[in-house]
Amino acid sequence: METTQWVTNMTTVSLRLPDSLIKEADERARELHIPRAEYIRRAILALNTQIGAEQSRRRMIEVSRRVRGESMRVNAEFDAIEDAPDA
Repeated sequence: METTQWVTNMTTVSLRLPDSLIKEADERARELHIPRAEYIRRAILALNTQIGAEQSRRRMIEVSRRVRGESMRVNAEFDAIEDAPDA
């Protein structure tokens, strides 16, 4: 697998991680034939994407809840029109 080409400026980050987490990350990176830093970048990108999708899903559910009542009212109006004898 090739290294992702990042077309942006990079910032250096220093952080403490448990040895076991680094060991697993190193093993996974080796399996993918990519450097540890690239593996960590991809992991952050994947989590950011996952969280963004979950937030979008939650917003969609909330908006759906808000409009559900109005939709039911409009559907009832259409049903009344369709059931009218002169329709």
